[in-house]
Amino acid sequence: MKNNITNMIFRVQSHLTGGFIIAFILITQDVMGRNVNVSDFGAVGDSTTLNTKVLQKAIDICTQTGGGEVIIPPGIYLTGTIFLRNNVELRLCRGAVIRGSHQNPEDYPAFSVIMADSIENAGISGQGIIDGNARHPEFQKRYQLNDGKRPHAIFYKDCKRMTLRDVEVRDAAGWTIRLFRCDGVTVDGISVFSLAMGNNDGIDIDARNVLITGCHFECDDDGICLKSDDPNFLPENITVTNCIIASNCNPIKFGTASWAGFRNITISNCVIRPTTESNIWDWSKEYQNVAPKTKTGLAGIAIESADGGIIEHITISNITMEGIITPIFICLNHRRMNYHNGTSGIIRNLHFSNITAIAEGIIPTLICGTPTGRISDITLRDITVEHAGGEKIMLTPVPENLKGYPENRMYGKQNPAGGLYIRHADNILVENYRIHQRKTDYRPAIFLEDATNVHIEKLQSIGSVSKTIIETNKCDKITHEGQLIK
Repeated sequence: MKNNITNMIFRVQSHLTGGFIIAFILITQDVMGRNVNVSDFGAVGDSTTLNTKVLQKAIDICTQTGGGEVIIPPGIYLTGTIFLRNNVELRLCRGAVIRGSHQNPEDYPAFSVIMADSIENAGISGQGIIDGNARHPEFQKRYQLNDGKRPHAIFYKDCKRMTLRDVEVRDAAGWTIRLFRCDGVTVDGISVFSLAMGNNDGIDIDARNVLITGCHFECDDDGICLKSDDPNFLPENITVTNCIIASNCNPIKFGTASWAGFRNITISNCVIRPTTESNIWDWSKEYQNVAPKTKTGLAGIAIESADGGIIEHITISNITMEGIITPIFICLNHRRMNYHNGTSGIIRNLHFSNITAIAEGIIPTLICGTPTGRISDITLRDITVEHAGGEKIMLTPVPENLKGYPENRMYGKQNPAGGLYIRHADNILVENYRIHQRKTDYRPAIFLEDATNVHIEKLQSIGSVSKTIIETNKCDKITHEGQLIK
């Protein structure tokens, strides 16, 4: 663009006097915008000087002159909330660190280190670091789990055409990255390392038309988490691909906030692995057959409609996972009823394929609706799961939990199935599902309860000595290898 404008200037030189040429150049510079360096505004990267005002001034000047890059040179820049503006890209050079201030809670009027509110065509990029600074003792003393006061590292709210590329984001006091009611966001090549405090989600996506690709998330709470907090805004058209995810809770999660629900989501080609730290959770205290100090998440993939929302048209494929307890957890319950009509939510048209999981503990994949809110049209194809095993036949019924917080242990810490438990569900296809128990297990591979139109093909169960590979209770139209199970 610069070359085109320069050529335009040369072409009109023969027709303009010197004064008009100067005016023309000033106008074209204003249209182009200009990049700015925060050092020119007095920013000091000494890790102690509070730079909030000068960083904000650089951003404001950049947007006022047409937009461009605000360049952060090497150094550690302490700051409170800074606000992105239209057409501005905050670019962190290699060696640059934007660090959240620990000095005063009033440094965060927007509860975020970097805030984008109702803007367009803006973003963050570069090889630098955004550090929420939550390991600082002042943060540890000041904030409590779920207190609603802890600042995010990055918060995009009501924005359009936004980007987040290449940076490392670490140690947020709250959720690390939040996208709320945005339309058009690309997140490409970032790294998140956020295990300093509880409730450190990696990225929370309550947005439309989102692409997340080539990223690495390692966090205390949920990794890639879809949220639906506004009953009048449906998160949809979201693609997640080629990511590595480590989480001490649920690496991939839909919910728990699920007011409107989620639609048209594709997640593919991702690796789930254990975290390198677990400062909050020791799940061996909650789950049987999880060794002490084992670093593990809960459900590798958790899909939850607990607030009345509709979850539909979801495709999840080519996933390998370790460091989890339950491979897949699909839950419909009545924690809250739908804001609009007082009914329970809907989960339908979900497709899972080519998934390999090595699991800790004994809770299998769970698909659980309610007596009045059934889950329907689920495909499980080409799935291999390995469990701890070693369980006896479970004789007690699985309890209902219609209003509990959705988590894989909400129906108890035991289960009658060795690999797959389905209840209150219809139209399920299970094809080429392979289950391996590390210790001899007496449970059937699959246990079905109040389920209809379930078709099971090419089921394998290794390590189980159950007399039957499939058990049913109050079911109808269940087939195994094309044969009706009575």
